[in-house]
Amino acid sequence: MALSLYEAVIPTMIQMLNAGQDWIEAAKSSDMAEEEIASARLQDDMWPFAEQVKCMIAHSLGAVEGVRAGQFSPDLSEPAMELEKMRLNLGAAENSLRALSKGELDSFIGGKTHFVFKQRGIDLPFKSEDFLLSFSQPNFFFHATTAYAILRMKGVKIGKSDYLGQIRMMRD
Repeated sequence: MALSLYEAVIPTMIQMLNAGQDWIEAAKSSDMAEEEIASARLQDDMWPFAEQVKCMIAHSLGAVEGVRAGQFSPDLSEPAMELEKMRLNLGAAENSLRALSKGELDSFIGGKTHFVFKQRGIDLPFKSEDFLLSFSQPNFFFHATTAYAILRMKGVKIGKSDYLGQIRMMRD
C-alpha cells in the first residue's frame, strides 16, 4: 500500500504540536518567569523560544494554508510571549490539522506552491508535495527541536519521551 501525502505529513505534525503543548505546560510549572522562557535562545543569532513555537505553527498549519493558496510567505508578525497563548496557538493548529481531510491534502499532489519572501526578493517554485516534504516538514522539525532544546537548556523537566509525545503504535 502506498503512503499518501496526508499520511506522510499530517499525523506526525499533529503528534509534535500536541507534544509542544505539553512542553509548554512543563515550562509553566517551572520557577522561571515567562519572559525568561519566551526570550531564551540557544545562540545569539538564533530566534528565541517564542519565535520557534510560532514557526512550528507556520510550518504545519501555515504550510497547508500556503499549499491551498499556492503561495507561502514567512509570518513576520510578533510571536505570542505568554506561555498559555503559545500553548493555545499550538492547540488551535493541531485542531485545524485534525479537521483536514486526507482527500483534500492528497488533492494538492502535482500542484504548485511558491515560497515568496518579498523583502528579500525570493520566489521559489515547488510542486506542492515537495514544498511540504522538502521545505516545510524539515523546517517544522528544526523549530520543534530548537524549542524543545531551549526548554531543556533552561532546566525544564522534559525528556526524550516528552519530545516524541504520543507515538502511534500498532493496536491489536
